[in-house]
Amino acid sequence: MNRPAATDWAARAAAATFDGRCLVEGERRAAMDGATFDKHSPVDGRLLGPVARGQAADVDAAVRSARAAFDDGRWARQPPAARKKVLQRFAEAILAAGEELALLETLDMGKPVGHALAVDVPATARAIGWYAEAIDKVYDEIAPTGPNALALITREPMGVVGSIVPWNYPMIMAAWKLGPALATGNSVVLKPSEKSPYTALRLAELALQAGLPAGVFNVVPGYGHEAGEALALHMDVDAIGFTGSTRVGRKMLEYAGRSNLKRVFNELGGKSAFVVFPDFADLPRAAKTLAGSIFFNQGESCNAPSRVLVHETIAEEFVRIVAAEAPAWQPGDPLAAGTAMGALVDQGQLDTVLGYIQAGQDEGARLAAGGQRVRADSGGFYVQPTVFDGVANTMKIAREEIFGPVVSVIRFRDEAEAIALANQSSYGLQASVWSDNLNRAHRVARALRAGTVHVNQYDEDDITVPFGGYKQSGNGRDKSLHALDKYTELKTTWLRIDS
Repeated sequence: MNRPAATDWAARAAAATFDGRCLVEGERRAAMDGATFDKHSPVDGRLLGPVARGQAADVDAAVRSARAAFDDGRWARQPPAARKKVLQRFAEAILAAGEELALLETLDMGKPVGHALAVDVPATARAIGWYAEAIDKVYDEIAPTGPNALALITREPMGVVGSIVPWNYPMIMAAWKLGPALATGNSVVLKPSEKSPYTALRLAELALQAGLPAGVFNVVPGYGHEAGEALALHMDVDAIGFTGSTRVGRKMLEYAGRSNLKRVFNELGGKSAFVVFPDFADLPRAAKTLAGSIFFNQGESCNAPSRVLVHETIAEEFVRIVAAEAPAWQPGDPLAAGTAMGALVDQGQLDTVLGYIQAGQDEGARLAAGGQRVRADSGGFYVQPTVFDGVANTMKIAREEIFGPVVSVIRFRDEAEAIALANQSSYGLQASVWSDNLNRAHRVARALRAGTVHVNQYDEDDITVPFGGYKQSGNGRDKSLHALDKYTELKTTWLRIDS
């Protein structure tokens, strides 16, 4: 039997072309003032091309397009079953363009192309397709008001939704917002990160090809302090769905207060605790799971388990096993088959991660593995998987989000201390409990202040469950049917019935 030849990703990358222009009203167009910025790949520093540097005028044109599309009902007033068919075709188009999208994602932000193809592409299509399937199965309500009235409770689309997404999972984060927003009938203006604009622009083209009317989904690339700020301040945007840093999330709330009090749904940072008790028998499985979760995507994941709380009686053994896992995650060429960890997104992120590694050493933590920049001669930005032991919960590397392949091991004496340490964080996105004692696992999981708590696993996930956090990890919830609440208004229609 003939097998298809393996994809020559390097050759495809060399031959690829990149269109960084805005997409507004179904058309590619330059920024109104002609401004661009150069986008280089973190893989090897190659120039991918110029990208439109969207400004307030470009955002305003996109919002006006989205508002006109919403007001004339070309999408919002289509029956749910009709919207479903378009979004299903959109999901199918994503899968059909999988290799192209995976290559764009890798060249844009540095992750291994194998991961982009196996994880990011199907997860993006799954999000769009799942909300397509869900939307004609969500029913409105009739309140129990008595025989002389009929009170209808209906969900209506909000109008124009601004979506601002980060660079670590550009396609998936966009789809988590596009799926529920489009399915419920809204129009969307998407501002991708300036560090990863290409897949967002390509997704918009695929949506148009699938039958989404022009103007319903517009994309304006540019810098956060220019295009992002303009979108968040726009008086005709009804809601902002933002994923990114807590620092910028605060600004989103400020911009809403300075403009039209638009709804703001923030999904922000994390410093997730991975709590291992001595009654968990399979330490190698816990260690392997930890390595796969913190080093996957170069550690550039808001939910990465970067704080590991381990009982003092098993800490030495656990650190040894985790350090032994690190060589399997050594950075390699993201365009090569079998690469486990790729490049950090840019020089700035490389400097940030190396700065935290130095801070950990300066504060007295013991470097058990990694800690160095590697592959510098490639022109890209690569850091070894890094393990710190002897970390105190007060250290900078234990308190602040590093967004790189760096894990800190903190020791605890008993269950009460483990819970206290885990909750001593300004973040509350995710956590994990490892124990063979069902009572303890349930007790500790209930005590942890986090949006998702994993038990004896980490990162198992599905579009059917909500994603978001407590405290400064934000107030938004992506995924699941709960996300529909973010993009709809509840209306009560009260009808008096004369007897």
